[in-house]
Amino acid sequence: MEYRRLGRSGLKVSAISLGAWLTYGSSRFEFDNAVACLRAAMDNGINYIDVADIYARGEAEKVVGQALKGYTRTDYVISTKTYWPMSDNINDRGLSRKHIFESVEKSLKRFEIDYIDLFFCHRWDDQTPTDETVQAIDDLIRQGKILYWGTSMWSAANIAEAVGYAKELRAHRPIVEQPLYNMLDRDQVEGEVEDVCATHGIGLVVWSPLAQGVLTGKYNDGVPAGSRGDTIEWFKGQLADDRIERTRKLTALAAEVGVSVGSLALAWAMKHPLVASVITGASKPEQVLENLKALDVKITPELDERIEA
Repeated sequence: MEYRRLGRSGLKVSAISLGAWLTYGSSRFEFDNAVACLRAAMDNGINYIDVADIYARGEAEKVVGQALKGYTRTDYVISTKTYWPMSDNINDRGLSRKHIFESVEKSLKRFEIDYIDLFFCHRWDDQTPTDETVQAIDDLIRQGKILYWGTSMWSAANIAEAVGYAKELRAHRPIVEQPLYNMLDRDQVEGEVEDVCATHGIGLVVWSPLAQGVLTGKYNDGVPAGSRGDTIEWFKGQLADDRIERTRKLTALAAEVGVSVGSLALAWAMKHPLVASVITGASKPEQVLENLKALDVKITPELDERIEA
């Protein structure tokens, strides 16, 4: 496994990590299978597990907490997030001081741990002053309930504002942004966000590096029965003709250089200088091991040119 510093911080995370979105804790996946995936990850050097309170409405945090009970707490980095509504309660959402404090307490109980390594603001909250959010997180860091914090899907201006308030308040600054980033979805990172993150020493841990499975090539010849493209309505938008056609060409290029298109896609995302980790999903332990093969793929300048073309 390769481990990388997260931005300018001293925290090191595995270059390939495991995320719980759409998998662990949901009715589609058995508990034992989720545990098997998480243990396959840990046993093969993955030390970063990414979760959020909204994933399966808290159930993902419970499953991950149970799966990691047999491991030494200092051996893994666990993240969670808050922002999305967790109930009909008007205050059970957003990035207010009240919701952040209550959300962290609930997550700690679901994980059955004493502290969260990485805490993310899951989206920008235009209803809460940014200084309120920064101060609340800083207070939780000083209490030892959070070690580091970051943002997810924030604009460059939003990130810069948070950094500015952290300096003004002498609070802990964000060290990480979690954006969507893969060969087919690049706009969230390339340009202003990567510039502001580079300026302030903020690392990236990117989600959907395989474009929700599209970049594995599994949809090149149609939609397999039982797949996300077959069973999840919103996912069907990921299967636009141009995306599938580009994936077919990338699949052919990957075959030419002797790797899977999934490995090529993960290696491509990992080559970005700000990317500390690519967050992968897995519904089977075998998929965890397959994703690790990307660590052996070298993106040469010549290969990168062909990918861009």
